[in-house]
Order: sequence, then structure tokens, then C-alpha cells
Amino acid sequence: MSTTTPETPAAATGTRKKVLVAEKVGDSGIELLKRHFDVDLGFDWSRDDLAAKIADYDGILIRSGTKVDQTLIEAAPKLRAVGRAGVGVDNVDVPAATRRGIVVANAPQSNVITAAEHTVALLLAMARNVPQAHASLTSGKWERSKFSGVELYEKTLGILGFGRIGQLVAQRAKGFGMNVIAYDPVVSADRYAELGVDKAASPEDVYAVADFLTLHLPKIPETVGWLNKDVLDKCKDGVRVLNVARGPLVVDEDLVAAIDSGKVAGAALDVFQSEPVTEHPLFGYPNVVVTPHLGASTAEANDRAGFQAAEQIVAALTGGSVTTAVNIPAIAAEDMAALTPFVGLSRSLGKIAAALIDGPSIDKVETEFLGGVGARDNRLLGVNVLIGVLAGGRGAAGEQSKVDVNEVNAPSLAEERGIKVETEASDQARDYTDLIRVTVTSGEQSVRVVGTVIGQRHRPHLLEAWGQRFQVQLEEHVSLFRYHDVPGIIGKVGTIFGSHGINIGSSIVGHGRDLEEGADKNGLATMVVTTEEPVPAAVVDEILAIEGFVAGRTVEI
Repeated sequence: MSTTTPETPAAATGTRKKVLVAEKVGDSGIELLKRHFDVDLGFDWSRDDLAAKIADYDGILIRSGTKVDQTLIEAAPKLRAVGRAGVGVDNVDVPAATRRGIVVANAPQSNVITAAEHTVALLLAMARNVPQAHASLTSGKWERSKFSGVELYEKTLGILGFGRIGQLVAQRAKGFGMNVIAYDPVVSADRYAELGVDKAASPEDVYAVADFLTLHLPKIPETVGWLNKDVLDKCKDGVRVLNVARGPLVVDEDLVAAIDSGKVAGAALDVFQSEPVTEHPLFGYPNVVVTPHLGASTAEANDRAGFQAAEQIVAALTGGSVTTAVNIPAIAAEDMAALTPFVGLSRSLGKIAAALIDGPSIDKVETEFLGGVGARDNRLLGVNVLIGVLAGGRGAAGEQSKVDVNEVNAPSLAEERGIKVETEASDQARDYTDLIRVTVTSGEQSVRVVGTVIGQRHRPHLLEAWGQRFQVQLEEHVSLFRYHDVPGIIGKVGTIFGSHGINIGSSIVGHGRDLEEGADKNGLATMVVTTEEPVPAAVVDEILAIEGFVAGRTVEI
């Protein structure tokens, strides 16, 4: 998605939301938040302070030291955004936040340069024994021969995890004349070729040739304990190991044993199993270089992380596009630019479809994206269809139920309710450049609605409902009626609306003959009416009491 940071403060709505900056970040991020919200700084708050006060805040900006767990989330009924000034979100209970509809966003681009540079710094320090030689010399010793090192030139660097940081490390290593081989199955062969890096078919291919082995993997269940005895046994004798990613990727006791045996000639570690840590079995080793998690610790990265996380909080709380949420589909900028006009339409179609279905519960939601919109990454549109469906379900009296649902929790809420979700896409569409079809099923009954956007201002239009075709621009208040197609019906509806002081914006009728496929054999027509104000349920009931009407719904778009 492309980030849009609205310039109009939240105060324009009459109330300013509150955001807590729980840990110290760069001033630029704090200033950005202050332009939109009331901001409190809680740098010195204890955990008890945070738990007691979190209920007042709509958003919170954190680094790695604040744990946003389920207990804290349950104590924060207003919380709608968590911004993590950094890459990892290990300190946030993302599933608990998702269930509550809280956006969790990080700053994945903020420290990639800093982390890559620190990896290279440790690579050189380990190869040339820089910290050991410095400590020796400053203690009054001249031990030149003791700290002879190895060159990087024509050595092979093995990279496990070839994402943003791994690729930056590779570029810098190539500058030293190193051979680079990497393993990451999701990175294209073209990207490897572009960087001049050998693409390994398996991790074992990396272990077999690497003189230096660096880890740039995320911490997930599959990677915890990655560098263990079995892996180290597959490595070249005398390999040197670096970890500037996550401490749990390495099994400490296995690395200690490999260094003791000489299998591993050296190690450089910036991260550890638990932090902070001042005692570790490798801290006393002469061939091990350690730093206290400095991979992201530069003034530039700190300022960048705080600002990027603040951008995400602003977007989440003001209706902008959150680009780095870990619990919302991340859409490429070019796709987001093309799809943004369809977000509101998708939500509206979901609402209308859910309102038209007669069954007590919704069993399945099918969405088809056709034409230009079908050629894009339309996951976000699918989520917005679900939002509309879940928010548009009707209660017993025909009124729309109010569901606290958003892009974050819509998929999980649908799953919890047993709603089957299916999506299809095609770059071909009839009659219109772009079409979205939404079909909602309850038991044996299905209802389909179809829509598109039209014109330079991308006005949303409803094209089909209740088996009839028409073209009507969607407004905030929409009413739909199904009735036996006889003369005089439109006038009767207008009369009742007028008697209640309801001004009609537009109206259109779809007849059975308008539909090429599946035309209504019962002689029913569908009328769509947009109004300037809401239509009360009592007015709908009054219209349905007229002979010939079989169904009526009013929907707030």
C-alpha cells in the first residue's frame, strides 16, 4: 500500500485522539504525532504505570522494551494502533491485537542499512581480531603476531535469509571481493543474478562452501534453534559465524561446543537468547566478538524508525493507508494506487449483499474481481468486502447490526463465525472495464450484487441486485425494494417517502427483461432509491404493506 499521511489534524472532527510514546524515539516521529493527536511521553513509566493508564490511549508507539501482551491489550479498550519503531514485533501479542481489531505496524525499512553495516563491521572485526587487539594494546601490550587475522578477499560468505538486510550485506561483501552464496527460496533468481550472488538450492549448499556464515532470518517457529549441532557439523572446518538477526536462531551450547572443538574458528554475535545479558558462556572466548544488540543503534536509524512508526499510527487512526501492518495485507504501491477507488465500493457491496440475504446466518462469501481490478493484488479489497458483510448483517427487525470490525480482524471474525470465503480474479470483464461481484450464501439461498466505479472521480455504482440490472450511483443512504412489476409502484413509494419528509436523490428500476441470464420468471422488479437522510425501518414496513411488495431493505453505506 502507499502511505498517505493526512495533513488535517484529528482535531478537525472535534475530538483529538490520544497517543502514548512509551519509549524514546527521534524527535521527528514525536513531532509528527503531535500534529495530529494529543501525545504523552511515558519513557520513565513502570509496567504498572502503563497498565493503569493505557485505557486512555488510541495508539501507542513502542520500541523493543515495552511488552504489549494480551493483559495490556485487554486493559486498553480504546487502543486501535500499535507502532513498533523497529523491525521485529516479538514484544507484541499480534493474534490478541488482531482479535481486537488493533493495527500492529512496524518500521521494516528503518534499520536495514544500519543492520547491514553492523554485520559488515563485525565481519571485519572478527576476521582481523580488532577488539581483541585494541584491548591488548590499551592494556599496555604490543602483541602484533598474536592477532594476525584472515582476509575477506576471495573468501566465500554464506547468507541464510536473503531479504533486505541480507541483500545489502551481499552488496557490501562483493565490494571486498568476496564470493557470496545465499539461500532464500522466496527471492527470485533474477534478483540473485542482479546482485551477482549464487542462489543456493538448499541451506546445505551454503554450509558446504561458506568460510563465513551470517544469519538474516526472521524469528519464527521454523527458525528458532536453526544454527545447531547438526547444521554446524555440515559446515566447513574453520567456519566463522555471525548473528546480527535474532538470538534464538542460535543454540548457544552447540556453538560453544563447536568453537571448543575447533570446528568453528570464530563467532561474532550482536543478539542473544535473552536480553539484556552480561554473562554468557562465549563472552570470555578470545575468538568471539560480541556487541550489546547494536544492529539498529545509530542516530539515523533511531530517528527513521520512530518517524516511520509514527507515520503508520497516523495512517491507522485517521483513515490513511497503513503500509507496514503485520496483520493487514501489504499491497504494493502501484497496486494500491489503482485499487484505492475500489475500497469503498467493495465495502458497500458487502453491506448490500448481507442486507439482502434472508437467512439467519451467512455461510459463504464469494467475491469475483474482473477486468483491470482482477489483474491486481486485490486482497485488501477482499478484506473490505468481508468488513461490509460483517457490518451489514441484519437483525430480526431488519435493522443493520453494529459490528466492531475492520481490516485487521475481519478475516478472523469471519473464520470464527464459520463463514467460508472464496475469491476469484480474471483480467477479463464484459461491458465495464472493472467489475466486482459479491455473492453471499445462507443455507440454500444466494444473493449476488455487482458494482464498479465510473468517471474521473471514481464514483461507486451498483449494477445488479436481487437478480436485476441497472446503473445507480451509490450514496450514503440506499433503499432497495422487490415487488411485482405492475404500473404505479414508483409513485406509491415516492408518496410515502414524501409524507415522511424523506427527499429522494435518485431512483431506478431493474426489470427481469434487463438481465440476460437468469431473468426473473415471477415478474418481479427491483427498485433502488438513494435518499439524503436515513430511511427508518417503519417507513420500509409501510411500503412493504402495499400489495405487490415482497421485500425491502435500507442500507447505510
